[in-house]
Amino acid sequence: MPDYRRNRVPGGTYFFTVNLLDRDSRLLTEHIDALRTAVRATVARAPFHIDAWVVLPEHMHCVWTLPPGDADYSGRWRAVKKAFSKAIEPGERRSAVRRARGERGIWQRRFWEHTIRDDRDYANHVDYVHFNPVRHGLVADPASWPYSSFHRAVAAGVYPTDWACKGLPDIDWGERR
Repeated sequence: MPDYRRNRVPGGTYFFTVNLLDRDSRLLTEHIDALRTAVRATVARAPFHIDAWVVLPEHMHCVWTLPPGDADYSGRWRAVKKAFSKAIEPGERRSAVRRARGERGIWQRRFWEHTIRDDRDYANHVDYVHFNPVRHGLVADPASWPYSSFHRAVAAGVYPTDWACKGLPDIDWGERR
């Protein structure tokens, strides 16, 4: 059995990629209100700051900052996934193993986590989050994608409205896949 080691920095800032099991699904955008409700409920029980977030049809990327002394991002993801799954009518395909365990077939079991190291790393990951719908060919510019914190960042003056409209921004794409 694999030994998944997570870097846990209390009060740290993290980049995440979380995928649906069915990579052809559109479940996240089709049920965006259920996802938003799941996130709000999780934040109410276990607070964290959402620095950036983008929801695509079958996966999402986000940057979170946890409260001082707290490193339990796994528990927060478990709560988000569970609340979202409960809000969705059953009907997805499930493997024999998932059926035997009484598990839904919505989410991939694991998620990608990266601990943000410094200001440059933070900026690169936030840009990556906001540019992702363009990277996947879903829209021509980040402002056209409705399921993103990009709009909040524009309102706060972090980005101009036409950021990345003229092509790929200067982002160190680094380790992300």
